[in-house]
Amino acid sequence: MLYYKEYIKSEVAEWVVFVHGAGGSSSIWFSQIKAFKEEFNVLLIDLRGHGRSKDLLQKYYEENYSFENISKDILEVIDHLSIEKAHFVGVSLGTIIIRSLSEIAPERVHSSILCGAITHMNIRSRILVFIGHLFKRVVPYMWLYRFFAWIIMPRKHHEKSRSLFIGEAKKLAQKEFIKWFKLTNEVNPLLRYFKEKEVAIPMLYVMGEEDYMFLPPVKNIVENHEMSFLKVIKNCGHVCNVEKPDQFNEVSINFLKKYSMS
Repeated sequence: MLYYKEYIKSEVAEWVVFVHGAGGSSSIWFSQIKAFKEEFNVLLIDLRGHGRSKDLLQKYYEENYSFENISKDILEVIDHLSIEKAHFVGVSLGTIIIRSLSEIAPERVHSSILCGAITHMNIRSRILVFIGHLFKRVVPYMWLYRFFAWIIMPRKHHEKSRSLFIGEAKKLAQKEFIKWFKLTNEVNPLLRYFKEKEVAIPMLYVMGEEDYMFLPPVKNIVENHEMSFLKVIKNCGHVCNVEKPDQFNEVSINFLKKYSMS
């Protein structure tokens, strides 16, 4: 089972499950823990091969990675903890995992916060993926990861986010990076399906004003999906929860409380 950490407010408090992106770990949420645990029970999870779940790789060596399988990893944890239903908060690739989980088990998802959401691969992002596939077996993965991080978060005030993601990615093995990178083969058809089919779950997209690769398609989805909402944070890039944690926490907690089960 994946590594997880709980912060329990009370037996009757609602649960919020945090899902990091590829190359990260649950430490990406360090600025959220204090604010969220005052209102909810909090569950942090390290995805397969990441953070403290990296020692569990043997279980997955022969398995093809897919968003469905990774979503089922999370369901295994919440089943183990007898969490019937929860709110989910994800960042970057973690938003696709949450969206996939919402398809597999919509009855387990009460609402979602999608930070730096990936909803469409434009020409620039597809070129990046092509370059990654071309060089993933011959170039040290950290070279690729640094390059991707700089393209997605290019400005000087994005440096904190870049450094955090790069620091966590260093803990991955090359073989593990390749397994995760192969997931990009699933992304385009999956995102097209998500765009066409809305799930009946409240979803708040929290996007940085400077997230130039991923903000425009999110605006399009919000215009066409009745249960989707958008909050744009000014002077902020791809990783809002790191760059503007106070604003991210306030808008996210208010949204979750609005759609709480109580």
